[in-house]
Amino acid sequence: MLRIYNSMSEKKEDFVPLNGKNVGLYACGMTVYDKPHIGHARKEVAIDLIVNYLKYSGFSVTYVRNFTDIDDKIIARANERGIDFRALTEENIDAFYKAMDALGLARPDIEPKATAHIGEIISMVQKLIDKGFAYPTSDGSVYFAVEKFKGYGKLSGRKLDEMISGTRFDVEESKQNPLDFALWKASKPGEPKWESPWGEGRPGWHIECSAMSTKYLGDSFDIHAGGRDLIFPHHENEIAQAECATGKPFAKYWVHNGFLTVEGEKMSKSLHNFITVEDALKQYHAEVLRYFMLSTHYRTPIDFSMANLKDTEKKICYFYNTLKTLNQFAAKAAKPVRNEKATEFINEFKEAMDDDFNSARVVAALFNLFKHLNEVLVSKKTRPTPDECAGFAEAIKEVGGVMGVLLRDPDEITNEIKEIQLNRYGIKREEIEEMIEKRKAFRAEKNFEMADKMREELLEKGISIQDTPAGTEWSFN
Repeated sequence: MLRIYNSMSEKKEDFVPLNGKNVGLYACGMTVYDKPHIGHARKEVAIDLIVNYLKYSGFSVTYVRNFTDIDDKIIARANERGIDFRALTEENIDAFYKAMDALGLARPDIEPKATAHIGEIISMVQKLIDKGFAYPTSDGSVYFAVEKFKGYGKLSGRKLDEMISGTRFDVEESKQNPLDFALWKASKPGEPKWESPWGEGRPGWHIECSAMSTKYLGDSFDIHAGGRDLIFPHHENEIAQAECATGKPFAKYWVHNGFLTVEGEKMSKSLHNFITVEDALKQYHAEVLRYFMLSTHYRTPIDFSMANLKDTEKKICYFYNTLKTLNQFAAKAAKPVRNEKATEFINEFKEAMDDDFNSARVVAALFNLFKHLNEVLVSKKTRPTPDECAGFAEAIKEVGGVMGVLLRDPDEITNEIKEIQLNRYGIKREEIEEMIEKRKAFRAEKNFEMADKMREELLEKGISIQDTPAGTEWSFN
């Protein structure tokens, strides 16, 4: 039985969808004023894993993720660059797709943009006004009256009176309460604007998600996902808007991923540790980044460091080298057979994923399996039969299909990783191959002293070599 940690109840709950095997999942997407960074990648990898496992478990999933393509940051950045806000958002949406496609993430079923749903937003705002939960102001803005919704704070665990007394606000004269938030913002000179019953303006940030999620998934749906930083005020405000407008419960399960730090500090441009996905992919292979993200449970904070990535890179190379050997023996199989060890691995995978999508436990199970394979493949006495080798390969592919790793041709991905490493360390492949050829010549001349010297020079460059029946192979330490 799949159990999910629900941020609303702060405990794990049995996952029982509202409509049989059909699952509606909404995730708050990126505000596209800049290129995607590794924090965005962490969230997207986590949701991709969740969607994959739900489908693997037999559920039919409708996955909706929005783009916030109008807000204060977008307007400010477009003005700063002297371009139309639409040109800015389209540029960054393209960058987002490029980055997430590189990480092997499946695109959602529906990807609504705020600016394409102004009608739905205005309709929901009007409902809130009609029901007495919102009020227009003299300048043409509309605010949600927080005190009118008795359930406000139920997701974040905050109490209304404590929020009022414990927070400093820049109180706008038109607000009835300092906690009230904008549903519709009256336009300012030079800003993008749309017609509305209250005057020209644009949506507030929170209302778009309530309007779009309910449009595509219904008034009540199964899972709402996002980063922990969105719990308050964004998700709290979404609940207030949606439940007051529809009179029904909003999302049944609230799923939030943990924070990401860089070398132990919060990512920030001012600290010069702001890393875009594009820049990270120049340093490490996409599969290395994805596996690194999966090595920590999605709710747990994760520290992005080059030392951790280098360690992950070694593991990925180790896995694929083992897979290469496994596939060679499996090629002689009549049909795949899963022995006790392979079956145990699949059961560990399911047990871990049923426990709130615990990818960290799956990663541990993968490592243990590959350690076992390296121990048994080396000898004819311990080596599984070709059919059993094929069974192991099939089990790894099954798990890899959910995790999004270990699905590539071993030689192909090993070469891709080597190219990235060469660029990272500023070494030319030809230089390495030339040194290996010189060593080969020295060995042929039985000049083992010079051959050893060449090996040492390669080691100084961080490169290990291994003599095999197929020739000399090299890799970075």
